[in-house]
Amino acid sequence: MTWKELVQLMRDPLLLLFVVYAFSADIYNAAAGVTLQLNNAALAVLDMDRSAASRELAGRFLAPEFRQIGSAGHASTGQALLDKGEAMALLDVPPGFGASLARGEPASVQMQIDASNSVQGFLTSVDAAQIVARFGLESAAARLGLNPNGATLDGPLIDNRVRVWFNPNQNDAWFMGISELLNVITLFSMLLPAAAMVREKERGTIEQLLVSPLGPLQIMLPKILAMVAVILCGTALGLFGLLIPVFGVPVQGSLLLFLAVCTAYICTLAGIGILIATVTRNMAQAGMMVILILAPMMFLSGAWTPPEAMPAVMRALMYASPLYYFINASYGILLKGAGLLSLWPMIAGILGLGLAVGVACTLRFTRQFG
Repeated sequence: MTWKELVQLMRDPLLLLFVVYAFSADIYNAAAGVTLQLNNAALAVLDMDRSAASRELAGRFLAPEFRQIGSAGHASTGQALLDKGEAMALLDVPPGFGASLARGEPASVQMQIDASNSVQGFLTSVDAAQIVARFGLESAAARLGLNPNGATLDGPLIDNRVRVWFNPNQNDAWFMGISELLNVITLFSMLLPAAAMVREKERGTIEQLLVSPLGPLQIMLPKILAMVAVILCGTALGLFGLLIPVFGVPVQGSLLLFLAVCTAYICTLAGIGILIATVTRNMAQAGMMVILILAPMMFLSGAWTPPEAMPAVMRALMYASPLYYFINASYGILLKGAGLLSLWPMIAGILGLGLAVGVACTLRFTRQFG
C-alpha cells in the first residue's frame, strides 16, 4: 500500500514538479531575495547650512543601508520626492547647524521618512537615529577632549563588548532559508496526504479499499508513511542541496534529532490532511482548505511576529499551532545546537497535538467510511 502511494505520486507530474520546485527554487528565492535589514534606501539631503559639520553628517549615510540620490535644494522639492516615492527619507539640516555645534549648543536636524511601508520606515528611522546619535557623541567627545569611544587619555570609562550568538553576522539568508524550508514542510505535510486521499475519491477507488480486508488505520497509515518519505527526501534536498552548500547555514545540532522531529511533525500534519480529505470532494476544495488552515498557522507560529508582541488571545492560540513548536525546535537544533533535554517541551507539544489529531482523524475516517 505504501509503494502504491509512491507510484501514484510519480504518475502525477505536476504535483511532483511542484514538490521539487518548492524544496529547491522556492527556498533559494526566499534565502537569496528576502532581507530583514535596511538596504539601498533612497535618501535625499536638504542642506540649508552648507558647513563642514553638515557635510560630514550627510556623508555618514552610506551604502549598503542608504543610497543618496542628491540634494533636494528646497523643502518643497524634498516633499515632492517623498510623495512620489522617489525617496525613502529626507535629511533636513537647518541653517546654523555647524555653528551651534562649534559653540557647544544643542543642534537639531530633521529626518522625514516615508513609512507607507512600515517595516522599511521603522528600519530607516532606527538606522538614521543611530547615525545621528553617533555623530553627536563624537562631536561632544571631541569638544571635551575625549576620543570617539568616550575615553580620556588616561583610559576608557566603559569597555562595551557585544557578542552576537548563533548568527554572528546576522545573515538573513540563514533565518529566511530555514523558515521557508519549515513552511514548505508544513504545506506538503497537509497537502500530499489530503491529495492522496481525495484522489481515491475522484477516481472511485475508495470503495475498492473499503471492501478490501483492511481497517481504516491500515488505509490511512500507508498514505502517511509514503508522504513522510517524500517530504523527508525534499527536506534533505533543501538542506543539503541549498542551505548548507550555497548559503553556509550551519548545523550545530544533531541531524538525526532534526529528522526525528520532522517525522513527528509531518505525521501530525498528515492527520490534518486526512481530516481535510474527509470533508472535501476534490483536489480544488482540498487545496483551498489547506490554505485556509496554513495561513493562521504561519501567523501564529512566532516566526514573523515575536510572541511577546502578540495580544494575549493570540498568544494563547499560538500554543495550538504545531508550527510554533516545530520552528522553535528546528532553530534550536540547527542554529543553537540544542539537544533533547532543552527541546523536550517543543517535542512534547508536537507529539501531544499529533495524538489529538490522530484520534480525531481515525474517528472521522471510521465514521465516514467505516
